[in-house]
Amino acid sequence: MSLLASHDALLLDLDGTVWEGGRAIPGAVEAISGAAAAGVDSMYVTNNAMRGPGAVAEKLRAIGLETSEANVVTSAQAAIDMAAEHLQPGDKILIVGTDSFRALAIDAGYVVVDSAEDEPKAVLQGMNPDLGWRELSEAALAIRQGARYFASNLDTTLPTERGLMVGNGSMVAAVVTATEVAPQSAGKPGPAMFYSAVNRLGAKSPLAVGDRLDTDIQGGNAAKMPTFHVLTGVSGELALIEAPEDQRPTYIGETLLDLHQAPENLQPGAQGGFTARIDGADILLERGTPESTSIEALRTVLEVAWAGKKEPALIRPMSEDAARVVAGWR
Repeated sequence: MSLLASHDALLLDLDGTVWEGGRAIPGAVEAISGAAAAGVDSMYVTNNAMRGPGAVAEKLRAIGLETSEANVVTSAQAAIDMAAEHLQPGDKILIVGTDSFRALAIDAGYVVVDSAEDEPKAVLQGMNPDLGWRELSEAALAIRQGARYFASNLDTTLPTERGLMVGNGSMVAAVVTATEVAPQSAGKPGPAMFYSAVNRLGAKSPLAVGDRLDTDIQGGNAAKMPTFHVLTGVSGELALIEAPEDQRPTYIGETLLDLHQAPENLQPGAQGGFTARIDGADILLERGTPESTSIEALRTVLEVAWAGKKEPALIRPMSEDAARVVAGWR
């Protein structure tokens, strides 16, 4: 029985999990399409608040996935869901973000204003590269007047082709400094986006899937869901070995194609003929075969590393096959 057979929905991260730079990650489209054929729904869960769900769905269709905006949850949507617990339809809110964020708020029944003088009941802030001093200052004034404060996400950096640029969390920090008020955040690693996704799907046994331990996996764990980590994006083998308990995934795969494996094969444990043991502050990886793979070695090491009270100082390969697979770890 495959891992998919135990779940009725996949809550999928995008960057590093489904695509990279707008291009599909090898195996991703095939795996997600296979899940759909098996009756497992997919919901795409992203911290990116700059694009509306329709635009995200259009990009997903462009890489070969059959989906619609109903299967996308952005952190902007999750922020509106979170704010709804404190607001009534028709309330005034100040959106510090993109036009698509404003449109979502209007569709939800709120009156979007641009000034603290309009006495908004809430401020919702999301990433917008065109934000400046005036917009941030209006947010600060409204919050000081008593408006509730919500952020789509608190990512301090924004990955781009040129490198890491200023993210929403860094601009939120400016408002926090000016007001001494911290926002409620809807984005990962909090559980709010996962709750929103499950509510939209009506899922009973979802699986949270991602490539970054401190957002995707920590968020899924916070939502009390089983989590599946893929090695196609940010967090590699060494990050997994050193992961604190709240960032440890239930299952580990190389790509999304591993969703079709048996769940017991995807959990930490001795595999591929490898064995691992603690020697002082190090973990010794021993044995293996010429056919043994890197992911088998990793799951073997993780069982020992996560059972210890301290993270290991070194992973020491003690055989030719162990040295071969560990050489590519990052």
